[in-house]
Amino acid sequence: MPDALLSATATGSGIAVSAVVTTDLVREIRARHDLSPTIAAALGRLTTGAVLFGASLKGSERISLQISGNGPAGAITAESWLLDAGAVIGARGYARNPLAELPVDQRGKFAVGSVVGNGVLQVTKSYEVGQPYVGVVPLQTGEIAEDLAYYLANSEQIPSIVALGVLADPTGIVAAGGILAQALPGAPDDALERIERRALAMPSVTTLVRENPTAEHLLHALLGDVDLRAHREMPVRFDCRCTREKVETALTGLGADGLRRLREERDSAEATCEFCGRRYELSGAELDALAERVERAKS
Repeated sequence: MPDALLSATATGSGIAVSAVVTTDLVREIRARHDLSPTIAAALGRLTTGAVLFGASLKGSERISLQISGNGPAGAITAESWLLDAGAVIGARGYARNPLAELPVDQRGKFAVGSVVGNGVLQVTKSYEVGQPYVGVVPLQTGEIAEDLAYYLANSEQIPSIVALGVLADPTGIVAAGGILAQALPGAPDDALERIERRALAMPSVTTLVRENPTAEHLLHALLGDVDLRAHREMPVRFDCRCTREKVETALTGLGADGLRRLREERDSAEATCEFCGRRYELSGAELDALAERVERAKS
């Protein structure tokens, strides 16, 4: 089954829930960056979280999640936004140290918290109009799901439950997905507590994805047989926002003199997108033209 996101409201409970299967997405990211198993788990969880956070996106809005920790992973970043006139969620992610690795813990689980370490989670929401909103909170565990739930409760005052999972074996990513449940305004005080008890008792996200790789299966595993009013169902896929024009814009930051010095040092300039690995090369003539454009813009 292809990756997909489903968001719904549990009728009568005041709980909004989103669930997503991201197995193909995480496979793509792992392959593009040749990630170690533990970094694949960490970045896969964060990218899945970015997709869940993106369930309410509109137009050209964008979500960016960045974790900066003092563990071997360094910084890891994931983004999500809408594609195809809002019909698809695109996502991407990268890790500063893609090959960092630690042994599994005593339970045989990836040591995500240890590879991330202590640090901060930054959430940036970019809107169609106006300045981006940026929220920063200290990491609670480095396990990603708990950190995202802490951000929602403390920065957005939305009591939430977040469950994320990435399962890998020697052949690659086997299953990945996540669930986000949030109490809506006016929800009964114990509504989220009941959902939290179910979350603690249910199988892991990756077990559920292997059983039935659909977002609907994840929702019912968490909520049981309650009536759901679906709001949004969208495919999810890897995508990248890099363009040649953005590379040129970044190079203009060197100024006309800087571009000319760069031209003297080499016959061409090359830039590689840290998210997708795409390489952009500008010839010497293109660097000259870019320097002239910068100079004209100043006059």
